[in-house]
Amino acid sequence: MNPIIQRVTDRIIKRSQKTRDEYLQKIDKARRDGPHRGVLSCGNLAHGFAACNPDDKSSLRSMTKANIAIVSAYNDMLSAHQPYETYPQLIKQAVHEVGSVAQFAGGVPAMCDGVTQGNPGMDLSLMSRDVIAQATAVGLSHNMFDGALMMGICDKIVPGLLIGSLSFGHLPTVFVPAGPMPSGIPNKEKARVRQAYAEGKASREDLLEAESNSYHSAGTCTFYGTANSNQMVVEIMGLHLPGSSFVNPGTPLRDALTKAAAVQATRLTDLGDNYMPIGHIVDAKAIVNGLVGLLATGGSTNHTMHLVAVARAAGFLINWDDFSDISNAVPLMTKIYPNGSADINHFTAAGGTALLIRELLDAGLLHEDVNTICGKGLRRYTQEPILEDGKLVWRDGPEKSLDPEVLASVDAPFKPNGGLSVLNGNLGRGVIKTSALREKKTHIKAPAVVFEDQFDLNRAFKAGELDKDCIVVVRFQGPKAIGMPELHSLTPPLGVLQDRGYKVALVTDGRMSGASGKVPAAIHVTPEAYDGGLLAKVHNGDMIELNADTGEINLLVDDKELAQRENQPAGIEHHLQGMGRELFAGMRSNLTGAEEGACSLFVKQEQAL
Repeated sequence: MNPIIQRVTDRIIKRSQKTRDEYLQKIDKARRDGPHRGVLSCGNLAHGFAACNPDDKSSLRSMTKANIAIVSAYNDMLSAHQPYETYPQLIKQAVHEVGSVAQFAGGVPAMCDGVTQGNPGMDLSLMSRDVIAQATAVGLSHNMFDGALMMGICDKIVPGLLIGSLSFGHLPTVFVPAGPMPSGIPNKEKARVRQAYAEGKASREDLLEAESNSYHSAGTCTFYGTANSNQMVVEIMGLHLPGSSFVNPGTPLRDALTKAAAVQATRLTDLGDNYMPIGHIVDAKAIVNGLVGLLATGGSTNHTMHLVAVARAAGFLINWDDFSDISNAVPLMTKIYPNGSADINHFTAAGGTALLIRELLDAGLLHEDVNTICGKGLRRYTQEPILEDGKLVWRDGPEKSLDPEVLASVDAPFKPNGGLSVLNGNLGRGVIKTSALREKKTHIKAPAVVFEDQFDLNRAFKAGELDKDCIVVVRFQGPKAIGMPELHSLTPPLGVLQDRGYKVALVTDGRMSGASGKVPAAIHVTPEAYDGGLLAKVHNGDMIELNADTGEINLLVDDKELAQRENQPAGIEHHLQGMGRELFAGMRSNLTGAEEGACSLFVKQEQAL
């Protein structure tokens, strides 16, 4: 085992001994109180199966047949989730054929950052994760279920489903993906049109045509943002069927995998001999494996918050130093947009998760001795699913990449590290994704241009006020301020400035997501400006130095002068009303800092951050 990976794992276990023990005691007690339907009164149970057909009623009365909960993030406005419309019937039929029952336990909200980007609804995005976790818990709260199937893909949805599932950690739980849409126009062409539009060189109709040819059908968006990072992480953690993450929707193989996932959930319940609850799968080794997979693929920076919250739901305390140390130990093995021109379908064709996991396992970068939904050991995940004469089988995946420009080897990676750095300095702590940065773009020292609102930046860009070397500061975007919206709409104008030859960077207490790319961006800066962070004292023209190579981010202003400055007013009132945002005031006030997961669900713990 790689000594750095082992050392990080060991310190997570030691740091989390108390909270993990408390979690295991909780889920063990929940197991002892089951089987859950057995504790229900006759009236309770009758309500629980009143709408079932006679066969399912008989099965549920017997207490010997498994009842599998279906929790779904289906809606047909999200392309990634539209395929889930037909899954419940597929699942119910597959479960019925093996003598068990599946009931639709509940739906959870599923918003699309691609739709809300740059609009008021985006202020609800991060907080929707905690709502999804709560909605998952409500769906599972009826004491009717022996296992669960979770259907979700995108940004905050999978982390929310994970957190909710882990609160019922005594239940076996299988995550069921839906797969990416087929490839559209090349990502490089999409980015070109976006920048041309930002410069006024392309019309809105040109932009809409390019976007429509990119996001063009049912399925997950094909770039490597948070949605596909979610799928990668969940599979490497052993919660998907092997090789199931990136099979396109609407195909016979996809339907076969959905049915197989449903049947697998019935095999893991406490009614049989292979009991394997999600709380025993998601342990320290599985969490570290997820981090390794994320960093080896240059995945979404959103997981510097999401995986912290997910780990906490399982009783583990992780922090950004864990991310940083693993990033230093793990080579960057993929080039998927925005860290390259290929998309997730190209990655799958090059060898996909089976080859990636094989490479990482053979190099001692993943823990092999873990629990998964398919049994003990991660080596099973070096296989890929195929249909042979209409029957689902698994075969060994490729042993070498079919396209080394998309999926490299551990011995010849694209970069020697995972492309994520933690920044420290008087401005606080933040993270920067370096995997997509061009050479000599990791260190910049320039005067600050300060904005309290992301929309003011675009106006300044159009007015030519940013045509200079500068570090753009966008503050009061943090969790407690306005819910930490994603600021991906800033990428095109900042990219244009960089292409014009200016040295530019972004510093913000907001998010930039997995789609952050070629512009240096110090994001998730904590403490946030609204919560006493030094960002609130930055003035236009102050010199800031950002150095991803040394891990530093500093405001170069004398301490005596800073002590005399007052925090600038937030001016965020327009972000707190309308589009439902007023309903989330209580949640915003309870959100922890970015490094603590930006989460409202757990009592704040004293951590050795």
